[in-house]
Amino acid sequence: MNNESTPDQLLIQTTQINILIVDDVLENIRLLSSILEHNGHQTRKAISGKMALTAVAASPPSLILLDIRMPEMNGYEVCQQLKSNPETADIPIIFLSASQDMTDKGQAFRSGGADYITKPFYMEEVLARVQHQLTIIKYQQTIFYLQSQVKELQAATK
Repeated sequence: MNNESTPDQLLIQTTQINILIVDDVLENIRLLSSILEHNGHQTRKAISGKMALTAVAASPPSLILLDIRMPEMNGYEVCQQLKSNPETADIPIIFLSASQDMTDKGQAFRSGGADYITKPFYMEEVLARVQHQLTIIKYQQTIFYLQSQVKELQAATK
């Protein structure tokens, strides 16, 4: 039997998925974290944009669920700051909003959002959109791993 790990197994072993939930309404945070944790995801929480930026700087999450309407600093501003920093620019952000206005949705995507979920939340939709982003992350990590393996092989054959 072969004891070598496949790229997928290696990534699963070495990558800890965690999701940062940012919302100024504690009930929304509780509901989202309950849904996600019940389905095997680790979550962290922040109740403001400033707290979110501090949490990301301390330990970058795999994915961010970000409310748009918050006091002091809205979700668009948080997203723009994260996307302007090379160390956090690749973290996918799913915006959360009660607004179904196409202008708000457009601004969410223009500011760097990867997806948009409207409130009230539907458990199946939240899980599907989160899983979709986590699948993209997994494939990006696999590509990075394979590219590094190709570089090692090229270096070894020179």
